[in-house]
Amino acid sequence: MFGYVQIRKPELKIKDYDVYHGTYCGLCSELKRLYGFPGRMTLTYDMTFLVLCLSSVYDISFQEKRERCIVHPGKKHLRLTNEITEYAAHLNMILTWYHLKDDRADERSKKAWLGIQIYQKRKRCAEEKYPAQAQEILEALNELSALEQAGEKNIFSLADCFGRLMSRLFLYRRDAFEETFRCMGHHLGRFIYLMDAYDDLEKDREKGCFNPLLAETERENFEGWIGEILLNEMAEAAAAYQKLPCLAYQDILGNILYAGVWNRYDAIQQQKKEALQQ
Repeated sequence: MFGYVQIRKPELKIKDYDVYHGTYCGLCSELKRLYGFPGRMTLTYDMTFLVLCLSSVYDISFQEKRERCIVHPGKKHLRLTNEITEYAAHLNMILTWYHLKDDRADERSKKAWLGIQIYQKRKRCAEEKYPAQAQEILEALNELSALEQAGEKNIFSLADCFGRLMSRLFLYRRDAFEETFRCMGHHLGRFIYLMDAYDDLEKDREKGCFNPLLAETERENFEGWIGEILLNEMAEAAAAYQKLPCLAYQDILGNILYAGVWNRYDAIQQQKKEALQQ
């Protein structure tokens, strides 16, 4: 369920893209510092949004560096890091391990099994650093797994589990912003779960894997129905975001919430359109 919370690059100014890319590279370097090269392999766009959002709300400045890396050895790249970057790196490790566990359970993937072994100790280190977040993540995923194994047909009950997981990630501090962060994270998490189910629909149908949307495809105007649900979830997430005092990085955060999260959805619609024209 990673990769949906990203920018829409063509609509982002160059200076804003430099900040976004610098934050992404900073998270990459922090994962390597904390967890070695395997840590770097867990990098996701989703956590870059978390870093920028929390840094904006709490007015935490970045430290700037320009360094080369193994991926881009020919040129020094901007890397932006702060205390939120470290926080996101630890949470990313926990989520990656559970993501691999889910892949292993669903598809018996050998690659996922290997990843579980590689990241087991690293995941434990992250849990020791942030035990409260780790516990709530585990509880949400256990509930989600139980519902999926029971063949739960109410997709909103399933999406709620992932919504609770996402809402906990934003609680870097327990303060006056807690309820707003919980609301934004909850609806963003629900969107991600629903979008992931929609994205995997045909693959899961072919492989016989559980997907709560399979039963819904028989309803009249399924495409319009799922599109409206996704739109409503992001409208709620965006409404909560607008209540936060995000002064810095507004253009980047807005680009992600109002456009970037729809990148994959738009790609799926384009694929469907092209299939009909063939």
